[in-house]
Amino acid sequence: MARGEGAEQYAPKSQRDRLSVWSKLCYAIGGAPYQITGSALGFFLQIYLLDVAQLDPSHASIILFVGRAWDAVTDPTVGFLVSRSRWTGIGRMMPWILFSTPFAVLTYFLMWYVPPFEQGKVAWYLIFYCLFQSMQTCFHVPYSALTMFISSDQKERDSATAYRMMVEVLGTVLGTAIQGQIVGGASDCPTELDQVVDSGNSTRINSSTVTLDETKQAYLIASGVICVIYVLCATVLFLGVKEQKETGRKKSQPLTFRQGLWLVMSHGPYIKLIIGFLFTSLAFMLLEGNFALFITYALGHRNDFQNILLVIMLSGTLTIPWWQWFLTRFGKKMAVYFGITWAVPFMILIISIESNLIVSYLVSVAAGVSVAAAFLMPWSMLPDVVDDFKVQNPDIHGHEALFYSYYVFFIKFASGVSLGISTLSLKFAGYVTGSCSQPEAVSLTLKVLVSPVPVVLIGVGLLILRTYPIDEERRQGNRKLLQKMLDSEADSESETSAFGSSV
Repeated sequence: MARGEGAEQYAPKSQRDRLSVWSKLCYAIGGAPYQITGSALGFFLQIYLLDVAQLDPSHASIILFVGRAWDAVTDPTVGFLVSRSRWTGIGRMMPWILFSTPFAVLTYFLMWYVPPFEQGKVAWYLIFYCLFQSMQTCFHVPYSALTMFISSDQKERDSATAYRMMVEVLGTVLGTAIQGQIVGGASDCPTELDQVVDSGNSTRINSSTVTLDETKQAYLIASGVICVIYVLCATVLFLGVKEQKETGRKKSQPLTFRQGLWLVMSHGPYIKLIIGFLFTSLAFMLLEGNFALFITYALGHRNDFQNILLVIMLSGTLTIPWWQWFLTRFGKKMAVYFGITWAVPFMILIISIESNLIVSYLVSVAAGVSVAAAFLMPWSMLPDVVDDFKVQNPDIHGHEALFYSYYVFFIKFASGVSLGISTLSLKFAGYVTGSCSQPEAVSLTLKVLVSPVPVVLIGVGLLILRTYPIDEERRQGNRKLLQKMLDSEADSESETSAFGSSV
């Protein structure tokens, strides 16, 4: 009788832990809004503030720095609040996702709207940029933590994460494509092909150019499309994923911000990993933030910059499976060295030769390969650090998310500093807001920001990563030790359950 009851008891649990393909897809689709909006902001916000909103570069640098810094602070703050949320009828993470969505959509749309006044423009963009980052964090932090509550089966969670990574990479392409293709052709600046010389030696502009108001309208249309996709993805996530209640596994006491910071900062491999990736990530963030301006003003490909950006993201998307194979075949450290240094020759090439559209496209294809490695490797190596921490601290449970949130915190804060400084450097170079051409000093500054500075940052980052101690042998050893620990816990739970059933 007891054995029959036990079989009936465990059968539903097994069925509940197994996720359908539909559930995994619905979960993965929930990750798209973060990447779609992130790629749109990363590539287009700086050029939008300078050329469409026509803000002074010093004001744009303040908005970019404060917005990114605020975004960095909200990650651990929201994580702290989410960890103390109570269970509701729709779960513990879902209420955050559900209620933040309409506010995120509204603030995102208003961020791409040019207000009809001049005095308060800086305050307008600063407020709505920070509000959107807050709402986006209220969506994405619970969404990331939701991985632990869609199934108690580790294999099912890993499978769902693989689906998520695939959709998130597609999300970056989608964000670049939507924003780029809608606003890319909307420019009130003529190119050489648009100018026709009349017999009276006067220059007439072809009717293919558009007004500034039409450019503003294009940005609004693009933001509206992205907002609709954001809502649809959140709806699919809410309707297609069922959040499971936490198990009764014993956890450590909640930590304060300072205690959590000390916990993760005292782990040597984690420090070396995040500092190394801090430098390499800053290199690619500088490239991302300034690339649209570089293509437009340094290379002169004003009408093609959106297509060049799309080629980079498509190339990165298509090569991620190859990098996944490479790191399993040759190890993660080798994948980091080879993948990230791959971009260096092409960063040098793009500023060394005379501007050529075909060469720009070829360089973009090659650069996308390295962007894929830079995107994949940090998230592939962070779990190894967490596993190493668990092996060395077997009595500390439930604080794994701290490693992710503090990594994001440092990356976002540093990127805010770098983007603020890079935009301010354009001010010192004499950037003319709203002008169709820029001084030679601006072109030189943009070349420095997309090549020498990132190359140096990559070199420093890779030198630091050489000291990263978790190689393939140690990683496999940690996995075996963790499996033994999990098997031991499972045996203890089974014995306790059998004792309870016999009683």
